[in-house]
Amino acid sequence: MALADTIKQLNELDINDIELSRIGVWPLSGRIAVLVLGAALIIGAGYYILIKDIYKKFDLAVNQEKELFTQFERKQFEAANLDAYRTQLVEMEETFGALLKQLPKDTEVPGLLEDIDEYGRGSGLTINKVDLEQERIGEFYVELPIRIEIQGSYHEFGAFISAIAGMPRIVTLHDFEISTERGDGGLLNMIINAKTYRYKDQSEEG
Repeated sequence: MALADTIKQLNELDINDIELSRIGVWPLSGRIAVLVLGAALIIGAGYYILIKDIYKKFDLAVNQEKELFTQFERKQFEAANLDAYRTQLVEMEETFGALLKQLPKDTEVPGLLEDIDEYGRGSGLTINKVDLEQERIGEFYVELPIRIEIQGSYHEFGAFISAIAGMPRIVTLHDFEISTERGDGGLLNMIINAKTYRYKDQSEEG
């Protein structure tokens, strides 16, 4: 049968006349149509089952490749600058160690308490208490809490705090508590929790 005749039969085929139970006696054009349709379904199913999954894996591999390349570039940069990092770390450790050694020793603590008392009286305050509390040992230094109880005016408080801030030794002020009491002539009572620091000896544990 010529190809032209087959195409003509396909065009003249009426789907309503097709009976699936009698596919064996269908005209050649009908059987060809079924074969073409079946092949199309198989190819389509194959695409979604195989090819589409392959494309997903390919996209995933491309993304992983980009991520690995980015990691490689970062690690390559770090490796190229590793010696510089090590040199910088040594310099930082030496500088930090030198700064720690500049912190005062135990023998200087009594002098600090005397200085605080002197600054307070010089600001016009009444010093009720300057007590060194239990120290706290850290990893690199020892923290020395100091409880200060003073009495005076706002102006005198400000002068005292400015004097403490200007001390050559590191002293930080925390937790201000201000209160008033009757019979004090308008004076204020203030409690300050101050902290200073000293060098930690190697024999001390953190």
